[in-house]
Amino acid sequence: MMKHLFVAAALAALASCGGGGSGQAPRLLDDACAILDQRAGYLSAFRATERKWGVPVHVQMATIHQESKFISDARTPLRYALGVIPVGRQSSAFGYSQALDGTWKEYLVEQGRLRARRDRIRDATDFMGWYMTQTRDELGIPLSNARHQYLAYHDGRNGYRRGTWKRKGWLIAVSGRVEQRAEMYRQQLQRCS
Repeated sequence: MMKHLFVAAALAALASCGGGGSGQAPRLLDDACAILDQRAGYLSAFRATERKWGVPVHVQMATIHQESKFISDARTPLRYALGVIPVGRQSSAFGYSQALDGTWKEYLVEQGRLRARRDRIRDATDFMGWYMTQTRDELGIPLSNARHQYLAYHDGRNGYRRGTWKRKGWLIAVSGRVEQRAEMYRQQLQRCS
């Protein structure tokens, strides 16, 4: 009996370690060039998404910064009952892009990428390109408009269409910071070697 418990605990520990990313944010998150220097695969992933979907690198980077701070296995905080009993996460958002389970599954099926993972930068950026391109097509928001692309990314296209974001002062402020960061990253990327 004790042996079975030990095996089960070991398997649970191993399963929790998976994820494919470092789980750590790069240092100097206010410097696009430093981020790309620290994470060798990032630039090729961002450029591949820009070529395929048209989403500028700086818009991708600003969105990922806001969603996960470039932490590959980022999750939403836990919710607690009675202030102490964990009862699950605030949402199913996971990974660099903080894609929700349902939206991620839709992407996997539609794009035929059943092996893609939210904690791999190339897959996460491809997901963002897919999502933002649909936002452009459905709502007319240019791919270069970091503020409104983020609002539609956060509240979903239907929420954006209904104007749910207009009643969320905090989200309007966050989208402004995403826009400012995208512009900062755009300027910095021009100077990267």
